[in-house]
Amino acid sequence: MDRTQSRSDGSPVPAIAAALRRERERAGISLAELARRAGIAKSTLSQLEAGNGNPSVETVWALGVALGVPFSRLVEQPPPAVRVIRAGHGPGLRSQQAEFTGTLLAAGAPQVRRDIYLIELEPGQVRDAEPHIPGSVEHLVVAAGRLRTGPAADPVELGPGDYVTFPGDVPHRYEALAPGTFAVLVMEHP
Repeated sequence: MDRTQSRSDGSPVPAIAAALRRERERAGISLAELARRAGIAKSTLSQLEAGNGNPSVETVWALGVALGVPFSRLVEQPPPAVRVIRAGHGPGLRSQQAEFTGTLLAAGAPQVRRDIYLIELEPGQVRDAEPHIPGSVEHLVVAAGRLRTGPAADPVELGPGDYVTFPGDVPHRYEALAPGTFAVLVMEHP
C-alpha cells in the first residue's frame, strides 16, 4: 500500500469525538468557548463532537492546546494487550498544509506523558506546527528519506538514522527533502 493513501483499519474520528466531549466537559467549558480558544468554527467543533467530519492534524492540535492536553489524548483508542500496527496502516491524520500524515503508534500512560508517532512526509510543502503545551519536547529519528525539522528559527537537516530533539512548545516545522520520507517522533509532555 502507498504510504500516503488513507488508512484502511479504522478512522480515528469516533475516538476524537468521545475525547473532545470528555476533555471539554472535564475543563468545564462550552462548545463556543473551546471553539474560540482553538480558533475554529463552533459548527466545526459541534460536528467533530458528533463524530462527523474529517479533522486535520492542525485542528486536533489546536483543540489539544486549547484544552491543555496532549494531541494523543484526543486521538488514542483503548489498546489491546498485544498491539501491532503494520506499515502503511493505522489511524492517520493528514495535514492541510503539506503532504504530511501523523499516525499515533502509542500514547503514554498518564504518569508517563510520552507519545510515539510515525510521521510521513512528501516534498513540496512545509508543515509549520504551532507550539504544543508548555514544556513539550520532541525527539525524532528519520527512518527513510531526508527531512528538515526543528524550531522554525533554527531547523536542521537529517537523513536516515539521524536523531534530533528540540522544544515542542515553540513554533517548529517539518519539511521533506526526498520522496518517501518517514520518521518516528516521540513527544514528551510535562
